[in-house]
Amino acid sequence: MLTKRIIPCLDIKDGKVVKGINFVGLKDVGDPIELAKKYDLQCADEVVFLDITASYEKRDIIKDLIARGASELTIPLAVGGGIRTLDDFRTILASGADKVSVNSAAIANPQLIEDAAKEFGVQCVVVAIDAKKRDDGSGYDVYVKGGRENTGIDLIDWVTKCQSLGAGEILLTSMDADGTKAGYDIDMINAVCQVVDIPVIASGGCGSIQDIIDVFEKTNCDAALVASLFHFDEATVEDVREACRQHHINVRRAK
Repeated sequence: MLTKRIIPCLDIKDGKVVKGINFVGLKDVGDPIELAKKYDLQCADEVVFLDITASYEKRDIIKDLIARGASELTIPLAVGGGIRTLDDFRTILASGADKVSVNSAAIANPQLIEDAAKEFGVQCVVVAIDAKKRDDGSGYDVYVKGGRENTGIDLIDWVTKCQSLGAGEILLTSMDADGTKAGYDIDMINAVCQVVDIPVIASGGCGSIQDIIDVFEKTNCDAALVASLFHFDEATVEDVREACRQHHINVRRAK
């Protein structure tokens, strides 16, 4: 049985880790390298750097920060934000990252997913998706540019297409749940897990260890992305791991 992964996520803006609610009201949390090293010591399964305004601001990727992080971490590093081309994939991977997460650019140019998967392998290609429930409750729309723009694309149609193009993983963020600490969007995660066979990383809404237990017990997601719970020292990775073991959820043992 595959182990469930516990993944700290660092949302980065202007070189600092930030956290907000529903993608707004961002507050400075700290230095990304220092936080990442803390999670490395706690034996997180991997860590994610997301430059949350790079696409919207049309900035270059944070390659210097990636190189610093990769040189000081022993756990896998995934990086997203501002990726537009295959050259960006090359730059990030050459800087030491293990995976590249692409969001807005994949919507603009779906061929990028297929081209990246062929050149670097599906294991390197993560498609990040920010989605929000429609007001009429009929499903979910996909958003881009840090949640600022509704594409009008249906979430289920998009994840199905991403899988067919060669995405290795889906990083699924609920905009409705993000930063609320009210728990993951179980319904949305289940809707996606039912139509794809590739790993799904649940993101948005984690406020307690119980929320992580719930998402693993109530969905078939492969990993839980966690931010505030870890950033503000409300729990450690090992606290979560121990709780998972008590609930007979298969997780990797610490080194």
